This record gives sequence, structure tokens and C-alpha cells, in this order.
Amino acid sequence: MSKVHWKGSALLSPLPPVMVSCGDMEKSNIITVAWAGMVCTRPPVLSISVRPERASYPMIRESGEFAVNLTTAALARAADYCGTYTGRKVDKFEKCGLTREACSEISCPGIAESPLTLECRVREVIPLGSHDMFIADIVAVGADEELLDENGRLHLERAGLTAYSHGSYFELGRRLGAIGFSTDKPTRKKKNK
Repeated sequence: MSKVHWKGSALLSPLPPVMVSCGDMEKSNIITVAWAGMVCTRPPVLSISVRPERASYPMIRESGEFAVNLTTAALARAADYCGTYTGRKVDKFEKCGLTREACSEISCPGIAESPLTLECRVREVIPLGSHDMFIADIVAVGADEELLDENGRLHLERAGLTAYSHGSYFELGRRLGAIGFSTDKPTRKKKNK
């Protein structure tokens, strides 16, 4: 198969369409961000990129906090709405029928309907062009109990998470393998069973 030269912008795909909540319990907003990802394991650090003109931008910049809420298939319509409409004109929690949930370590609310909420504190803001990147420490994690097994291991495959690719949302599906499934190492094989 040959490749052709293509001039486009969204080159890395699919992406996680996360719902970022910010503000406080009384005045809050939700912005859907597809430019998000883990950047470090120890300590746990992630990044999100937000356009400075978005309503959520000053809330995050001034408070230094935000919550990343994972998006499920059931939340796809709300995620799309929160990424399309401005929080300057509408209360997105109310409009989408979402519940503000108090976080344990930060003052902004999480989204109760999301199966996993990552509570974040900004450590650095990097202007990149159309977006500024917020690099943040994950200071706490809230997970739905049904996603944890009897040993406390997280099973996100039970959540019905979504991916975003070139303007469309997709529900994640069939498991192909676990890390190391291509190797002959006994420790890797044991984990994949």
C-alpha cells in the first residue's frame, strides 16, 4: 500500500474526548477536550490543551485546577454539546442533565455520571499557538465502584469509553491484548490470562 502526501491537522487519532470540569461548585463549566493525554507515570501527570478564547480557559488558568472526566458512550451526546456550545451562555451541567460531584482534593466539581474523574492541579502552562497546554499533577482519582474488582484493580474496559477521530465519536470495543502480549516473557503471559 502506498501513502500520499496529506496536508491536515488532526494527525494523531483516535483521541480520548474527555470532559474537563472547572470553576467551583456554584460557578462551573465543562469543556470537551480531545487534546489530552498522560505525560508521566511517577508522579502521575497529564496534559490538556485549551484555546485561550474558550470560557473554561480563565477558570482553569486562575484557579490552577480542573477535573478530567472520562467519557462513556452514554455521555457522548453531552460531550459533544460541551465541546460545541460556550459556557458563557448556558449552564452545561443543567443543560446536559449532569450532576456536579464534589472532588476530594480540588475545589471544582467532577461529573457524577463519569466513571472516572482525575483531579488535577496545574504545574505549568505552555503557550503553543492555537492552544495552551496545561500540564497538571493528578492529585486524586475518583472511580465508580463497579469498575473495581475484589482486589481493587481498575477495569476501565467495563466503562464503555469512547474515542474521537476526525469529527466522529466511537465506542471502544473488542480487546486485542494486554501490554506485553506479543512477547514470550512468562510474567507478561501471566498478566494476559
